[in-house]
Amino acid sequence: MPHGREIFKGDAAELGRLHQSRWQWLEEAVGPAVALPTEYPDGYHVPQHRHSRSQLLHALVGVVLVTTKHGRWMVPPDHAMWIPAGTVHSVEMLGDVSMRSVYVMPDAIAGLPEGLRVVGITELMHSLIVESEKLPQGGELEGRAALVMGLLLHEIPNLPERPLGLPFPSDPRLAALCRRFVAAPSPHATIDEWADAAGMSRRSFTRAFHRQTGLSLSTWRQQACLFAALPRLADGEPITRVALDLGYDSVPAFITMFKRMLGASPRGYMRGARDAGDSPRRTGGSIAA
Repeated sequence: MPHGREIFKGDAAELGRLHQSRWQWLEEAVGPAVALPTEYPDGYHVPQHRHSRSQLLHALVGVVLVTTKHGRWMVPPDHAMWIPAGTVHSVEMLGDVSMRSVYVMPDAIAGLPEGLRVVGITELMHSLIVESEKLPQGGELEGRAALVMGLLLHEIPNLPERPLGLPFPSDPRLAALCRRFVAAPSPHATIDEWADAAGMSRRSFTRAFHRQTGLSLSTWRQQACLFAALPRLADGEPITRVALDLGYDSVPAFITMFKRMLGASPRGYMRGARDAGDSPRRTGGSIAA
């Protein structure tokens, strides 16, 4: 079965045909999980679709943006996106992307995540994903192959969740403010300014925003700044330029926000994208100050 053993590359038309063929094949495949690799060019857009299996979408190289009606999620190197079965989503490639996806039956094991989330990929999970794509795909596995895929499945619930989601509120007034902020992020926007723009009191605004997004405006705003920063850092832009372009008064202030959100400095975080075995990884360039 060719869909699970080759890494496909090609122009947009060829990739479009590949996706249609794969989606149809996935609906017919058996077994608890299927691992499929794909190489995407910069800027390629996978249109809205859904499948009956959940998807662990992992970019070995490059940055991926996943969009659903609930918001947008950024998937940088060393991370993956968990997309539950039946979720309508589209995918955009920010830079050349080397993607490895594992498609999982919803009842494959107990404890699989129920909602959309970005997770960190551990060294163990990275090795399991790389190994799983070498296995026979689309049928029942036995022996070592079954053990590898079984361990991969049981590691999914243990992957650490990362704050790289950007849910949008359902209120059109709040959603419009969010869209404007994403287009031109700045750390200086205040709750009072947003509340006034929405025609709401500060108290009503903060309650509505948190209820509809699950986040405070401060946390949401920081995550939006990360959305803007990560692709540029992954592309090798200097930290100073990125921080100042995003409106931070100083590089240390930007680094403090970055460390609070992701647990590491920009340089340390991007250095985490490693070269491992026969699955080359890159971050798009070194990170300069």
